[in-house]
Amino acid sequence: MLINRKDETNRSIRDLGVLPEEAFEKYTSEKSDRLMRKLHVVNEGLKKFAHVNKKAFEQYNNFTKQRDQLIQRREELDKSAKSIEDLVEVLDQRKDEAIERTFKQVASNFAEVFEKLVPAGRGHLIIQRRIDQEEEEVEEVDETQQSKIDNYTGVSIKVSFNSKVDEGLRIQQLSGGQKSLVALATVFAIQKCDPAPFYLFDEIDANLDAQYRTAVAAMIHELSGTAQFITTTFRPEMLVTADKFYGVLFNNQKVSSIRGIKREEAQEFVDQEAQAQ
Repeated sequence: MLINRKDETNRSIRDLGVLPEEAFEKYTSEKSDRLMRKLHVVNEGLKKFAHVNKKAFEQYNNFTKQRDQLIQRREELDKSAKSIEDLVEVLDQRKDEAIERTFKQVASNFAEVFEKLVPAGRGHLIIQRRIDQEEEEVEEVDETQQSKIDNYTGVSIKVSFNSKVDEGLRIQQLSGGQKSLVALATVFAIQKCDPAPFYLFDEIDANLDAQYRTAVAAMIHELSGTAQFITTTFRPEMLVTADKFYGVLFNNQKVSSIRGIKREEAQEFVDQEAQAQ
C-alpha cells in the first residue's frame, strides 16, 4: 500500500511540472506530521486554482527559450541584410562610375572619330537625363539626385557637317547618308573603347558620298591593326585600302561560290557595276 501510495505521489509530483530546486532540500528535515499539515493547507489552497494550467511554468520556460532563439536569429538576419544592402550600394556605386566613365570615353572617341570622317564639322554625344525633361516643371532639384544613373534615360547625338561653331543637328534631322556616317562613327568610337575581334559590314558605304567613303575606308584601315574588318561593297574606295579580296560568283543554277581574286579583278567588277547603274 505504501509503495502504491508512493507511486501515486510521484505521479502527482510529475503532474506538477518543473519543481524549484528548493523543493528537494527545504523540507528534508521536517517531521512527517508537520509536513502533512502543510500539505493539507497547500491542497486546500490549490483547489482555488484548479482551473489553472499546472504546466504553465514549464511552457513559459520553453516559449521563452524559443523567443530568445528567434530574437537571436532575427539579429543575425538583420546583420546579413545590412551586409547585403552595403554590398548592393557598393556595386551600384561601381556601376554608376563605370557607366559614367564609359560614356565619357566613348563620347571623347566619337568626337575624335567624327572629326576625322568630317574634317569641316564636329559631333558629340549627349547623355539624356530625366531631370532635363522635367526641369520646366521642377524649380529646385537636389544636386545628389542629378548624379544618379537612374535619372539617365538615354544618349542622343548632335552633329554638324559644315561648321565647327553652329550648335549642330539632332540625328532625326539628318539625311540617310548622314545617319549612316554618324552610325559608323558611333561604332568606331565604341570599338576604340572596347574592341571586338572582328566586324562584318554589309555595304555600309552605299549611301555615302565619295569623300565620306574615302574617309571611312581610311578609318577602317587605321583600326584594322587591332581588329579584323570584313566588308561587302560595290564602291571603289574600299578597295584602295583592302588587304584581301573575295568574289561571289553565280553559276547557271544560281548557286553561289566564293573564291579569292586580285585587286584588279575586284576593281574591274566594281567599275562594271558602276557603269551598269
